[in-house]
Amino acid sequence: MIDRRGFLRLAAGAGPASLAAACGWDGGNAIRPALLDVSRLNDWVGEKILFSAHRLAPQYPVSERTAHLPSYFISPMTPVLKDPATWRLLVTGLVRRPMSLSLDDLQALPRTTYTVKHHCVEGWSAIASWHGVPVSTIVERCDPLPEARFIRFVSFDSDYSNGWDLASAIHPQTILAYGMNDNPLPAAHGAPLRLYSPTKLGYKLTKYLVSMTFTAQRPGGYWEDQGYPWFGGV
Repeated sequence: MIDRRGFLRLAAGAGPASLAAACGWDGGNAIRPALLDVSRLNDWVGEKILFSAHRLAPQYPVSERTAHLPSYFISPMTPVLKDPATWRLLVTGLVRRPMSLSLDDLQALPRTTYTVKHHCVEGWSAIASWHGVPVSTIVERCDPLPEARFIRFVSFDSDYSNGWDLASAIHPQTILAYGMNDNPLPAAHGAPLRLYSPTKLGYKLTKYLVSMTFTAQRPGGYWEDQGYPWFGGV
């Protein structure tokens, strides 16, 4: 099923390749080549044609929040830190100033709050409020080298990871979220910190963050390496 923006939707009822992706199965040798071709097409359209640093996702009144936002993780049980006080976000790679940030450090930085719609690759959406620090603030402070074009975000949820292009990472609505719906981020949604942007599909929004590494080469990702579109824009 092709939507109005030219994307092949990875959702139930959208065809064999889309069903495989939405279920987390790459279809084996029979479906994988077609799925990868679709992913490459989606990436090119999303990154080269549709993405704009100035296009913002719409915001909603707090009164329109969805009562329940589903949660997903890769581990057998909800990932929880044994000692939250020792958690740090490591910012490394092709940067002039590597950083190790506690939750207090992040909360002391300029804060962004918005109420936006979350889009899942499986076809559902929900509205929630998110609170955190813009990724652009971290990028400015760590001072990436000129050759740094991508960021790899890694989770303590069974080493889940995502790769982002730098332009998407510094989009005004891309944040490191430590709060949700006026409360601290709950464990089911990625505590103590998750990546969030209303301009990306949910599988790109790495939960349970432990590091962001600046690279010259495009990193893969947990689902991306199985055939999901790398760019993952909405």
